[in-house]
Amino acid sequence: MSVRVKICGITSPEQALMAQDAGADLLGLVIYPKSSRYVDVQRAVQIRQVIGPKTQCVVLLVNADEALVHEVIKQVKPDLLQFHGDESPVFCQQFNFPYIRAIRMREGLDIDAEVSAYHAEGGFLFDAWSEGQYGGTGHQFDWSRLPTSTDYPLILAGGLNPDNVAEAVRLVRPDMVDVSGGVESSPGIKDRAKVAAFVRHAKEATVVNK
Repeated sequence: MSVRVKICGITSPEQALMAQDAGADLLGLVIYPKSSRYVDVQRAVQIRQVIGPKTQCVVLLVNADEALVHEVIKQVKPDLLQFHGDESPVFCQQFNFPYIRAIRMREGLDIDAEVSAYHAEGGFLFDAWSEGQYGGTGHQFDWSRLPTSTDYPLILAGGLNPDNVAEAVRLVRPDMVDVSGGVESSPGIKDRAKVAAFVRHAKEATVVNK
């Protein structure tokens, strides 16, 4: 099965259409005010309306309150939530809604313990650690720290771009790769050529792996 590609930090309907044309499997909308790729709920609804049935919509949240999560589920109607902050397992699971759990690869992290605590149907997204910054760092972590086999979808993020995604797919063999800044011309603005190249290189590397 080909690796799935998630383009995160989509900020307009036009970017959503462009990413879908390039072959993205999932699109991420960031509802986190401190992000340079932030969209509010109303904007997210507008973007959601142009996401076709073959592409999944993911809303990324960071330490949101319960009311906002419920609003996102009701108004945006995403396919998945992505909890990218310090949310507890109890918090994530109370909504009875499928989600991706982000794991920021800090030193000394017990990956097995972290994974066993959550019931993340959408999988676990492994991202670089940065003090006080929840994703979108553009930094790569040591991929050798990741498990070589899992019973959950493994999503690789952190510093990926069109030039290194093929190597990442070959070495890590993730179920999904996730990119944001690595395909941008400026923060929040996706570059058509970079998005197309990222998707193409990821998919072609999967074929080579088989």
